[in-house]
Amino acid sequence: MRGMYIHIPFCHQICHYCDFNKVFFKNQPVDEYIESIGHELSILQNEGQSFSNIETVFLGGGTPTSLSEKQLDRLLEIINAFVDYKKLREFSTEANPDELTEDKLAVLKNGGVSRLSIGVQSFDEELLKQIGRTHGANDPKRVIDEARRIGFENISIDLIYGLPNQTIGQWKDTLDEALSLDLPHYSGYSLIIEPKTVFYNLMNKGKLPLPGEDAEAEMFAILMEQMERAGKKQYEISNFSVPEYESVHNLIYWDNDEYAGVGAGAHGYLKGERYANIGPLKKYMEQTDNGNRPLFNIHTVSQKEQMEEEMFLGLRKLKGVTFSEFERKFTTPLKEVYGEQLDELVEKGLIQVKDDRVQLTRKGIFRGNEVFQRFLL
Repeated sequence: MRGMYIHIPFCHQICHYCDFNKVFFKNQPVDEYIESIGHELSILQNEGQSFSNIETVFLGGGTPTSLSEKQLDRLLEIINAFVDYKKLREFSTEANPDELTEDKLAVLKNGGVSRLSIGVQSFDEELLKQIGRTHGANDPKRVIDEARRIGFENISIDLIYGLPNQTIGQWKDTLDEALSLDLPHYSGYSLIIEPKTVFYNLMNKGKLPLPGEDAEAEMFAILMEQMERAGKKQYEISNFSVPEYESVHNLIYWDNDEYAGVGAGAHGYLKGERYANIGPLKKYMEQTDNGNRPLFNIHTVSQKEQMEEEMFLGLRKLKGVTFSEFERKFTTPLKEVYGEQLDELVEKGLIQVKDDRVQLTRKGIFRGNEVFQRFLL
């Protein structure tokens, strides 16, 4: 495995768009859950998984920073018993601006965390309330200033466009505010309405005033233009950075390489198998505490599926997929498998084939899903 994802499912507030495995923090067995993370890591190790070559660890959620300083310290102590953080290329955690206190930042830094991925989403006070965020528009700058004082350099923020009632002007203002922070990395995502969310229920009742596809496309174009002007290179459809600050962990996903998923509801990809862990906390903890892998399901990925994933994940990267790497992985030329699709998509102007590489064109970036679907065999 190249990476490890660890899921912390606790939140003090549930955002209206979030469909990840999460629970309200209050009255939850948080301390016991942290110990169960250690049990699962021990089980993986006993099954022969090696942690010695791991390049990245990523704490996601939920909200890892919903934990107290003491709980964060214990979590990092457990992780560091299995993984030498000094050998990692990147140790990331997701964070909420209003939960990142100076003490928590110090605990994270001392525990080996080297990268912060902060969920900002918007700098508009009204929009933040509408989407269920608990932080204010001024919190991100305060937190980023504190993080820099403590020694964090690798800082990213997430932004969302296409929010209910969001205007082009509001999106431009958010980007201006975000870029004024001069961070090395930014992520900008369009809002996706997922089942079992507040927004999904409102949409079904006709009470979710979304900007519409044309406005959303314009917001995406503005995002790319402003990031380029600010010197933040688009290296993946939704991600922008200065050189050497690309998200190593996310590149593992897009390179279609293997990683462990640890924690309740976490997903992983090991030894050619994609798996999902049990979601409910008590059931997850019962399994790990009894020395069992907390598996909900497991799927052996066929070569056909691996080739599909190589294309629709790899093409999310702006540098695309190389013919030589595809043939190395699958001992079959890319054109032999996907010649018809390549010709069709080139003719439509959605991809370009250049030397050893196939990449999305600018037009293809806007119509990515259409491109990706063509590579499903």
